[in-house]
Amino acid sequence: MTRLEELLKQQIEIASAIAIGVKKSEDAANKGDAEAQFELAGLNFKGEGVKQNFVEAFKLFKLAADKGHTQAEFFLGYLSSKGQGTAQNDKEALRYFQLAADKEHSHAQYMLGVMFDAGKGVKADFKQAMRWYQLAADKDNADAMYGLGGMHENHHGVEQDDREALRWYKLAAKQQHTEANYRLGVIYSSGNNIKKDATEAMRCYGLASDKGHTHAQLCIGGMYLSGEDVQISHELAVRYFTMAATNGNAEGQYKVGFMLQNGLGRDRDYAQALHWFTLAAEQDNAHAQSAMGFMYSHGQGVNEDESKALMYFRKALKNGDETALKNRDMLEAKLEKR
Repeated sequence: MTRLEELLKQQIEIASAIAIGVKKSEDAANKGDAEAQFELAGLNFKGEGVKQNFVEAFKLFKLAADKGHTQAEFFLGYLSSKGQGTAQNDKEALRYFQLAADKEHSHAQYMLGVMFDAGKGVKADFKQAMRWYQLAADKDNADAMYGLGGMHENHHGVEQDDREALRWYKLAAKQQHTEANYRLGVIYSSGNNIKKDATEAMRCYGLASDKGHTHAQLCIGGMYLSGEDVQISHELAVRYFTMAATNGNAEGQYKVGFMLQNGLGRDRDYAQALHWFTLAAEQDNAHAQSAMGFMYSHGQGVNEDESKALMYFRKALKNGDETALKNRDMLEAKLEKR
């Protein structure tokens, strides 16, 4: 038997096992078994062995939840909050999360913290948010630890305290929490109320960047571009900006365009610069719109087109780029004289 034939046989055996598992779950679910209903709901939720169907998943989770299945209650809250398989309803999400949280479900407790923190489905209540985050964090829930860090960093119901935020972010980061690593990078690089540590900031940003965190990638690129606490490297700057850009980050797309427009880290390439500026401008990035206005007004990589230039300067100004004001006014005055 060839290697390809072996792989095909394995895939057929896996598919057969999944089909048998689905059939068993269906039979047990039809007999009212709550665990089977939950398992079958999970298959519909993930699209394993059956076509993904959030409506069917919600129905089955509901059957299991009506029998007191805690995990099912949590998933009903999740689907209600996302509007998947049912109408989006924060109040219903809150109710289901509450049911699961009262049974010590740590993710449900975390989600209650989020909802009280943000005022979703309930009036914002930072004390309640802290309470639920803490209950979940006591169960080693990394998301809740991150939430507590955010409460202390952003002065939500407690005094602003970067040291306490740092403590909670570190605990979350020990569990490879990407957003916590990013926030640690921000705190270490800013040095607010703690000793500034560029090496530790770069390490934390790097951990987040490795998980595809675009803001961390931008921060690393920015440090290499400016030489802030590291040796300037335009090559490394453009590499990290490109990571963020290819992940769809508008500011990253603008930064790559800027580097190519000015020949920093790569050879000057107006056509590629315009490509990246265009992607960012389509996401209403004001800096990219202003840069496109400049390129069209000066014929960089494109035929000079003052009408397009004016359009982009106006868009940039509307989206908050004050540097476009002077260029817009100069171009409007030039056109009025004709």
